[in-house]
Amino acid sequence: MSKLGKKLIIAAEQGVAIARGEANPDSYRLHVPAEIDVRAMRQKLGLTQEEFAIRYGLTLARVRDWEQNRSSPDGAVRAYLKVIEREPKAVERALARV
Repeated sequence: MSKLGKKLIIAAEQGVAIARGEANPDSYRLHVPAEIDVRAMRQKLGLTQEEFAIRYGLTLARVRDWEQNRSSPDGAVRAYLKVIEREPKAVERALARV
């Protein structure tokens, strides 16, 4: 496994500990944005709504709803989208079938 893959696994384990309340709150800082511009992110990646949904395990209907402001992603999804925005290839590798 690559260094990045190992780091992603460690980060995921730490995230689970934080979510479960098992981590010391003094040991981390989180910032989950209140809003995410899904359309701008998707367009920056050069993907259609359908391609974006399939690539990142989302539903097409949900992506459309977010882009048309009929609904907005909850906190966990906003965090996931932020990871996609910053490290799309890492997310693709993490979700790839091995």
